[in-house]
Amino acid sequence: MKDEMMAKIMDEVMKKMGGTEAPAQSMACEAPQGINEDLCGLTEYVGTAMGHTIGLVIANLDYSVHELLKIDPKYRSIGIIADRTGAGPQIFACDEAVKATNTEVCLIECPRDTEGGAGHGCLVVFGAEDVSDARRAVEVALSFVGKHFGDVYGNSAGHLEFQYTARASYCLEKAFGAVVGKAFGITVGAPSGIGIVLADTASKTATIDPISIATPGNGGTSFSNEVNFFFTGDSGAVRQAIIGAREVGKQLLKALEPNEPLESGTVPYI
Repeated sequence: MKDEMMAKIMDEVMKKMGGTEAPAQSMACEAPQGINEDLCGLTEYVGTAMGHTIGLVIANLDYSVHELLKIDPKYRSIGIIADRTGAGPQIFACDEAVKATNTEVCLIECPRDTEGGAGHGCLVVFGAEDVSDARRAVEVALSFVGKHFGDVYGNSAGHLEFQYTARASYCLEKAFGAVVGKAFGITVGAPSGIGIVLADTASKTATIDPISIATPGNGGTSFSNEVNFFFTGDSGAVRQAIIGAREVGKQLLKALEPNEPLESGTVPYI
């Protein structure tokens, strides 16, 4: 009964965030949906996760493509995470993959997307000397996507996103300028005005060290209608700042569509 209820909630939330219906099994932080199923017979296919996220691997990348992507020549194999809805959940999941595998993140981009919504999708490319490492990185990343949708909230008016890690690694450093080994958090608000209020609230809630803020026109958000705030600091302070901003953000976004549900993407983890 609980699984059915969560599945119904996810269907409604993901429809409002961009028309994606998320299967119930993808909500838990477990093996990626489809990884052991006969959904695709191609050797490049690894699996899928919520947010229309797909995991792929190329065992021996063609030289010309390798050169054009400016990937270090020592990495023969690459793993790929790409999606339509979400950037923070996938990038934080990829950070867990970097911690767990012998890989390096070679490319991170956040295209304007959310399947018609106010935010992004993302593209992450792992480099590895051995294809097994590339595949493992993709598997780990896919398995964490559901967790990091836990503090993503959306309705037809916009969305909120909050992410936290006690120990940032090289993926978050490359994507957002996080300090490796330190606690790191982000707040995201769309429409963009809500994002500015979230940044202000987070800064006033706890003693944190701001890293940067991305607005629609400063090049940090692919001109999407959102504001992202990135910060580091003591683990407890970073978490408290996010919690304070989350409570304010939910009230503001709810005011735009008071008759619509504003639920977590899966299960809040912060």
